[in-house]
Amino acid sequence: MAVAERKMFNVYKGLQKPLVFKAFKGKFIYWGVGSVLGAVILGGLMMALVSTILGGITMVVVLVGGFLFTASQQKKGLYTKTKNNGIYIIASVYKNGKAQRI
Repeated sequence: MAVAERKMFNVYKGLQKPLVFKAFKGKFIYWGVGSVLGAVILGGLMMALVSTILGGITMVVVLVGGFLFTASQQKKGLYTKTKNNGIYIIASVYKNGKAQRI
């Protein structure tokens, strides 16, 4: 009998980097799309209900505001972590040879 030959295949694991589109990374791409959709919907409602000029102004303000907010949040990092500053001391009390936390 012939010995079966083992074939080795490379496993593609990705680049381990977030997706980037027009300076927005990862989840912030969706935030940018949400800003665009929100601007179109609010601007369209204002155009239909009040006036075309006010609707256009609303659309620009919501779009620029959404993009600025998204960019400011992106500068803080891709993942939200709570950052506690300070020194924390965890005290232990020994009773009967066993450590018990307070």
